[in-house]
Amino acid sequence: KAAKKSGRATCEGVVTAVTSPDGKHVAMASLMCETDFVARGDQFQALAARVAQAVLEHNPADAAALEGVVGDEVKQLIASVGENMQLGKFARHSRQADNEVVGQYIHANGKIGVLVFLTCGKAESVNAPEVRELAKNLAMQVAAAQPVAARIEDVPAETVEHEFEIYKAQAAESGKPENIQEKMAEGRMDKFYKENCLAEQAFVKNPDLTVAAYADECAKELGGSIKITGFVRFALGE
Repeated sequence: KAAKKSGRATCEGVVTAVTSPDGKHVAMASLMCETDFVARGDQFQALAARVAQAVLEHNPADAAALEGVVGDEVKQLIASVGENMQLGKFARHSRQADNEVVGQYIHANGKIGVLVFLTCGKAESVNAPEVRELAKNLAMQVAAAQPVAARIEDVPAETVEHEFEIYKAQAAESGKPENIQEKMAEGRMDKFYKENCLAEQAFVKNPDLTVAAYADECAKELGGSIKITGFVRFALGE
């Protein structure tokens, strides 16, 4: 039964996240199905949570390895419910040090899931309510604003090159001298960074601050520093 349904499109589903009891490991996974009706069902929700738990416990190297752990359970539910289901994206992160913080946020009934990674200057800041709120707010920011990278230096080189070539071509159409064209392209590149790098974006809850400035304010209150080091974002359909 599952094999006969394997060709059907799976555009709905849910993203779930789970943290180990000691707080040192976190996993996020997506499970796909055909309709939102099935995605909201108790059986599907339970299986989605089981998939995230399997990622946490087994740390699968790839999709095939995860399939080997939960594949039979997925097939059984396909046969029971009558819809095609597929394992989606998954990620697992282990805290590298005692001063690392992982924020998580699941948005829009499980349609978007985010993990955000921060590093505090002082290990004792990790459990401060202000830092926990910061981590959650930044995860919400990633869900809403869809940055492509945490910091400017994290933007892939091919993306930078591609964008800069577009801006150079646009500047060339102005007919202005080459040195002015270069400055125009650089200015548009700065705008790209402000719109697409998490640290450079305007903070959604207070647009007068950049995300980096918001993190700095939080760090100053605690007498230390906070560095935004990365994030993972899963959205169904992307």
